[in-house]
Amino acid sequence: TAWPKNSSAEQTVPTILSRLDGLYDDDQIVVRDATQCLTYGSLIQRCGELAALLKKHHIGRLALHLENGPDWVVIDLACQQADICLLPLPTFFSNRQVQHALRETPVDAVVSGTNTVFDLSEQVTETVRLSGTAKLWLNRIPAFEDHALIPENTGKITYTSGSTGTPKGVCLSNQQLIDEAMFLGSAVGLSKPRHLCLLPLSTLLENVAGIYAPLLFGGEVIVPTLEEMGFYGSSTVEPTTLIETITRYQPNTLILTPQLLQLLVVSVRNGWQTPESLKFVAVGGAKVANQLLIKAWQSGIPAYQGYGLSECASVVSLNTPRDQITGSCGKPLQHLNVQIINGEVVVNGNAMLGYANTPSSWGQQAIHTGDLGYLDARGFLHILGRRKNLMISSYGRNISPEWVESEFLASPIFADFIVFGDAQSHCVALLSTRDSRTTDQQIDDIIQQINQQLPDYARIRNWQRLPTVLTKTPALITDNGRPKRAAIAQHYAGQIDQLYNMPVEESHV
Repeated sequence: TAWPKNSSAEQTVPTILSRLDGLYDDDQIVVRDATQCLTYGSLIQRCGELAALLKKHHIGRLALHLENGPDWVVIDLACQQADICLLPLPTFFSNRQVQHALRETPVDAVVSGTNTVFDLSEQVTETVRLSGTAKLWLNRIPAFEDHALIPENTGKITYTSGSTGTPKGVCLSNQQLIDEAMFLGSAVGLSKPRHLCLLPLSTLLENVAGIYAPLLFGGEVIVPTLEEMGFYGSSTVEPTTLIETITRYQPNTLILTPQLLQLLVVSVRNGWQTPESLKFVAVGGAKVANQLLIKAWQSGIPAYQGYGLSECASVVSLNTPRDQITGSCGKPLQHLNVQIINGEVVVNGNAMLGYANTPSSWGQQAIHTGDLGYLDARGFLHILGRRKNLMISSYGRNISPEWVESEFLASPIFADFIVFGDAQSHCVALLSTRDSRTTDQQIDDIIQQINQQLPDYARIRNWQRLPTVLTKTPALITDNGRPKRAAIAQHYAGQIDQLYNMPVEESHV
């Protein structure tokens, strides 16, 4: 695939826009949703005007808290153009996670769709409306304490989907992100793809693979609001609305989590016709069952599994129409070198600049992923599991069970609280109380109360009481009293399966 050339006026700051010269006609639509269509000419104009305005307000670091839409794309590209470090804040983060991100990486202002932001309203010192047509507000806030240590050349700070209440900020340069998008687009091999963004743009995968890659290969980016597509929160979706949206826009490419792929497969079984336009559906973010991939292909959904992580600027390996093995995560992208060291997947070639405020992580040449896997004789990567206890929901949300458990064990009524949810759509728990007289209603009241302090993907939807506290079953705990997760999962496999077969939030046996 021929790579687009830079414009003759080469910029010192790497930008997506500088690489689009000659790919589009001025009146060609490049970004749109249900209400806005941006031609190439209007995109360049809006990005230039916004870049100038942000510079005028002396913005050096900007947070973005906005739902999907053309405005998100304009702000992202304008920040590159103005050499402003962008911090996308996932809209599914809890207030506490947002506050943590802004303390870790203080910003000059937050752009949002309202003139009030989370719990920051008292801290906003100035509010500027950025556009007369779109409701965009620049909320200037004084830094909590600008102690942030950020690697040089950081263009974007991406916070992972929140495996804990205090997720890490991954620092990446714009050049790294552009390189990633170029190699990714080249691997997929589609010219001028029409891509429909289904995941939040604050997710690095959708940001790089759903915006940058299609633009760099002359494509069109469709960015409906999550509500228009039937999404509510980060882990709830209305299937009919979603498939109607896909049918309406007739995309060539999609990026899905396993849960969304399952939804499309079921929709086909119920009579939905997949658009003939669909050429490539990337699936990742969590474990994908082989059987699901097979069913997808049988349903006319060209699903290709991949693997990646933010620390490597997103995609590491990917199955493609030219090269695939079902069950694998595909071959590593050309600019990356994957090794298996002591069973662990180690990636060289496009390592992050480092974590915010963690200088010891800066300048690494290799990323030790914490994932167990192997490379087969043909060079395809296979992921076997995670070295640590990290759970990944079927929506691609990273969840540390210890974090969620600690929130509930802070309540004096619980003696044990064990969370499950790997490769599932929601979390469930097995628990015991300190006082056997505690009623189910009391337990449920406490769980609902604590759930409100957690992001929706980490909330406990169903639960069941253990027949006895874990300390009475020594085989299920370590010598220092910690739960043996694998042993508990095996011992109570039937009860856990039963929790997932019950209606959400209707199980308290």
